[in-house]
Amino acid sequence: MPRIPHFVTVCALVFASWAQAQEADPAEAPPPASSRLTAELFYQLLLSELSLQNDDIGSAYGLMLGAARRAPEPQLFQRAIEIALRGRDANAALTAAKAWQQALPESPEADRYLLQLLVGLNRLGEALAPTQRLLARTDERERGATIVFVSRFFTRASDKHAAADLLEKALAKDLARPDTGPVAWAMVGNLRLLAGAKDAALAAARKGANLNPLSDDVALLSVNLLDADFETAQALLAPYLAAKPVPEIHMGYIRKLIELQRYPQALAQVEVLSRTQPDYPEAWLVRGSIEFQNQALAGAEQSLKRYLALLPAQDGAEDDSDALLTPRGAVQAYLLLAQIAQKNRNPAQAMVYLERINSPQDAAKVQLRRAMVLAQQGHMDQARALVRQLPEKDTEDARNKITLELQLLRDNQQESAAYALLAQALQKFPGDAELSYELAISAEKLGRPEEMEHILRGLIAATPDYHAAYNALGYSLAERNQRLPEARALVQKALQFAPDDPFIIDSLAWVEFRSGNLDASVALLQKAFAARPDAEIAAHLGEVLWALNQREQAISAWQQGLQINHDNDTLKATILRLRGRL
Repeated sequence: MPRIPHFVTVCALVFASWAQAQEADPAEAPPPASSRLTAELFYQLLLSELSLQNDDIGSAYGLMLGAARRAPEPQLFQRAIEIALRGRDANAALTAAKAWQQALPESPEADRYLLQLLVGLNRLGEALAPTQRLLARTDERERGATIVFVSRFFTRASDKHAAADLLEKALAKDLARPDTGPVAWAMVGNLRLLAGAKDAALAAARKGANLNPLSDDVALLSVNLLDADFETAQALLAPYLAAKPVPEIHMGYIRKLIELQRYPQALAQVEVLSRTQPDYPEAWLVRGSIEFQNQALAGAEQSLKRYLALLPAQDGAEDDSDALLTPRGAVQAYLLLAQIAQKNRNPAQAMVYLERINSPQDAAKVQLRRAMVLAQQGHMDQARALVRQLPEKDTEDARNKITLELQLLRDNQQESAAYALLAQALQKFPGDAELSYELAISAEKLGRPEEMEHILRGLIAATPDYHAAYNALGYSLAERNQRLPEARALVQKALQFAPDDPFIIDSLAWVEFRSGNLDASVALLQKAFAARPDAEIAAHLGEVLWALNQREQAISAWQQGLQINHDNDTLKATILRLRGRL
C-alpha cells in the first residue's frame, strides 16, 4: 500500500481535539464537542490522498476542497492548494484560497495565500483587499516588518508598475506616518526601481528620507539607486553614513562603490567601517582587496591577515570534508596574500598560502596561481604543465584551460608562446570567435598589424555581430593614425551593438583625437571615464587634456588612473612620454 504522509498530517488536527478531551480531568472538562472527523469525512480524506498517489490530481483536489468546506480547518484548505499547485493549476489553487478566506475570514494565513496567488496570476485588481486586511490585523509593534513582508509578494508581479501603484495605495495611511512612512516609501521605491521607473524610485527615497534620514530601509533603497543617479542617492545617504550605519548596509554601499569602480571613495568608506567596527571581518577583506589593487602591499597584507584572524575557527570532523572546505572569503584572502608574496619575491610563502585553500570550485584559480609562482622562478615549462593538468570533463573545461594558459603567458610577457598556443587551439576549435580575436591581438602585440587586420576581417565576415572585432580594428587603425574615416566607421559599427560600452567610446575618442577634433575627443573620454574609471581611458584622457594645454587636469586624470592600476603599461608609457616622470 502506498505511503500517504500528508493524510496523516491532515487528519492530525481532527484527532487533536479528541485526544485533548481524553486527557482532561472529567470534573473540569467542558461538555465534549462532537468530532469533525466523521467516518464519511475520514473516507473522503483518505480517498483524496490515494487519488493523488495515483496521479488523479483533479479528483484529489475536488475531494480535499470538499472536505475543507465541510470541516473548515486551515490544514485542509492548505492541502487543497498544494494539490492544485502540484497539478500546475493556479486558478484552482486560487479557488481554494478564496474558499478558505470566506470560511475563515479572520485567518491571516488565508489572506497570505490569496495575495500570493493573485499576484502570481497578475490579478492585481483583486489584491488590494487581502493586502489591506493583512496590514489591518498587524500589531503596531510589528507593522514595519509586516509592510516588508507584504511588499515582497509584489516583487513577483509581472507588471511591476501596476504592483507599485497598488502597494502605494494599500500603504496610503502608513506613508504619512513618521514611524512607518520610511519603510513604506522604501518598499514602494524598491518596486518602482524594479519597474525601471528610476525617477519615481528616487522620489520615494526622498519622501522616506524626509520622514527619517536615518532609516535603514531608505538607506538600502538609496544604495540601490546609486546606479540611477549617483549624486542624488549619495546626498540621501550622507546623513545615514554620518550617524551609526548598520555594518551590513555600510558594506553594501562600499560594494556598490566598487561595482561602480569608484575605488578611492570605496577605500575611504571601508577605512571608516574597519575603524568603527574593527571586529567586522568583511570590512578587512574588502579593504585589503582595494589596497592590493592600489599596490599598497604592506597595508593589504595587514588587512587580509586581520580578516583571516577574525574568522571563526572551523569545527569539522575529519570525515566531514564539507566542513573543512575553505570559506569563500578566506579563498580570496589567501589568493591575494599569495600574490603579495609573489610581488615580494617570496615564492615559498606564496605556496604556503595556496596550500591552505581547500576549495574544488577554485581549483583552477589555485592551480593558475601555483603556475604563476613557478613561472616567476623561471620554470615556465612546469608552470604550463601545471595548468594543462587541470581536469577536463567537457569542451568548456578545455576552453578554460586554454584561457588560463594564455593568461599565464601574457602575464609573463611571452606573447610569441601565446600566439603559438592560440594558433594550436584554433586547430582544435576551428572558427572559435574568442580564440580568433585573441590571436589577432597577439599578432598586433608581435608587431604584425596586417595579420591582425586579416584575422579580424575574417572574424567579422564569419560573425558579423562580434562587436569587439570592429572596435579592435578601428582602434588599431586610429592608434597607427591610418585610414581614419574607415577607423571611425568601424568603431561606430561597434557602438551600434554596444552603445554604452565605455571602451568603445574610448576608441571613438581616440579616432577623434587622431583626426584633430580635440574638444570632441575629451568630451567622449570624460563620458567613458565617468562610466568606467579605467587606467587606459585615464591615459587617453590625460593625453588629450595635455594636448589642449590643460596640464593640471591631465595630471589629475593620470593620478586617478594610477590609483586604479599603477601597473598599466599604456598609462605609465603615456606619462613618461609626455611628462617625463611618473
